[in-house]
Formats: sequence, structure tokens, C-alpha cells
Amino acid sequence: MSFVASAGIASQPSGAGRPRVIVAGATGFTGALAAHLLWRHPDFELVAVTGRSELGRPLREVYPRYRVPLEIEALEVERLQEIDAAVVAYPHAAAAPTVGALHERGIRVVDLSADFRLGSLAAYERWYGEHPRPDLLADAVYGLTELYRDRIATAAIVANPGCYPTASLLALAPLACAGLIADVVIDAKQGISGAGRVFDETTHLSMAGENIVPYKVAAHRHTPEIEEQLNELDPAHPGDLRVQFQAHLVPLDQGEMASCYVTTTRPLAAEELRELYTDAYAKEPFVELVDTPPGVLEVRETNYCRVFAAADEHTGKVIAFGAIDNLWKGTSSQAVQNLNLMFGLTETRGLL
Repeated sequence: MSFVASAGIASQPSGAGRPRVIVAGATGFTGALAAHLLWRHPDFELVAVTGRSELGRPLREVYPRYRVPLEIEALEVERLQEIDAAVVAYPHAAAAPTVGALHERGIRVVDLSADFRLGSLAAYERWYGEHPRPDLLADAVYGLTELYRDRIATAAIVANPGCYPTASLLALAPLACAGLIADVVIDAKQGISGAGRVFDETTHLSMAGENIVPYKVAAHRHTPEIEEQLNELDPAHPGDLRVQFQAHLVPLDQGEMASCYVTTTRPLAAEELRELYTDAYAKEPFVELVDTPPGVLEVRETNYCRVFAAADEHTGKVIAFGAIDNLWKGTSSQAVQNLNLMFGLTETRGLL
């Protein structure tokens, strides 16, 4: 039985044994898209969408393009019954208590916030402040599917990566795993949807049009996430690799490009570089290794990441690009990819 109290709410045709899922925080961009993907998913049953605003309105009225007829209601965790999984789309610090409450009821969670992405409590507190549920950090698995799918499959809590780390890490992972990164500068650009529904002085539409704006200079919170993961992947670094990361707002609705400039630990010829990336991604369903630099329109509204890497003979550096849709592969569709793994489904179900 669902905890949904409202009468007359539409529901999907019931399927025997289909995991029952809720989306908490469905009034934001990422929560609404996650609800859309789960509503149309052939193997999950989306039974409720919750929010802190727009209560009582069908989600399809708030986001007409997504056509999800469920009414938005307040989340009352104590009333949850027979729910198998939840996608939590709350901001950092607000997410952790809800994730904890769901976890304590045996509900498997994909968390879209930053609350469980960092394994180091000290790093979290430096960049985000006090952690509401530090006791759960050890239970969470970092949810970059291509790198940790075996761990994700059995996880109770999956920390969905940030969008910038997703694009950056997929561009850099083959080099990191081979111990080839001595230093890296990441120049990342994202459309205004990455700022969510609440605009500040750097994301107001009057600032975004016909403009490119660097933001959070030398202070972007995705920096420690990228560093932590690269250090974990890289056998050559005992946790000492530092990343220079800079984000820019560009006049796009959605889309993201991470341009990574790598000083390698030794020279790499073009053919060796190509083989390294081919070996890493030849069997990945959602990573496309391309022969020319990608653009973000090529991956819009998909779960794909397009990756291109080139060796610069003049400087001896490697330049690697990762292009994604920040709302899809960068957030919501990757959450569904992770849910597929968590419930023993084919990884691509509902995403092609």
C-alpha cells in the first residue's frame, strides 16, 4: 500500500514484482526529470512524488513536458509502506536526514545531493559544513556507474555524482587508472539549468544571455569530489593529487563540457592514448569514445557521455573532453542507471 493519501491520483498499470519507487523533491529540475524517467520506466512503479512546494498539484502542471500525473504531496516518512526505493532530490544537508530515515526503513536510496559523495568527513565539513548524518558515510557507495557498478549493485545508499565530476571523471578515468596524471586543470562549462529553479546574481537570465560567466572561482564544491575520486583511482598518488577546477555558466538551457588539460607522468603517443581509452570504454553502453571533439547537443536529453582525448605533441600534455547533459547523465538518468543495477535490471532499461 502506498503512503499517498490523495484520492484520484493516477497510477501506472500494476506489474507483479515491480519495485515501487518514490521521488522526494520532485519540484526541482532533477527530481522532476527523475520522476518522468521512472514514470515511463517499464520495470519500476513510481507511486508518489513529494515536494515542499506546489502541494496538491499534479507534477504535469508544474512541468507539462514530463506528463507525470501524480499529485505532489508532503513527504511523511513514517507513513511509507511497501516502498522499495527512493530518489532523494534535496539540497545538501537537507538530504541526509531524509536519506537516513528512508534507510532505517529498509528503503534503498539514490541521493542526488552532495551529502554522501565524499568519503572523508573532514573534507565534507571543510566544503559544506557540519554533516547531518556522518554515521551513514560508510554505508554509501559513490554512484559513478561506469567505475563502481559492482558496489552499486549491492548498495543500500548510492551517492549520485555531481554533474561536473561525472563529465570530468569519465574524461580522465583511463589516465587516472593507469597512474598517468601528474597534474590536471579542468575548464568546465554548463548551461543555466545547472543552477536549478532559484537564480542568483550569476545565473539570472539577464546575466546568462550572450555571456560566459566564471563562477565560484577557486571555491567550487565539486573540486574535492573530483580529487577524491582521482586519488582513489590512481595507484601512483597516495591521496596527494590536487585538481585546478573552474566552472563557467554559458548561454545554454542544458548541457555540459569538461575540458581537461593533463600533465602526464610520462609522454604518451597518440596511438597509446587511443588504446588506453578504447580498452576502458569499448564495452560501456553509455560512454561513446569519439574521433572528433564532441558538442553538448550530441548528448542532449540522453544518458550518454561523449569522450575525446588527444595528445599534444607540442606541450606533451593530454587534452580530454567529456560532454554530457547535466540534467540527464549528470544527474537524473544516471540515478535511474544506478537504480537499474541496484534491482538487478539491465543497465540500459528505460534509458534508450
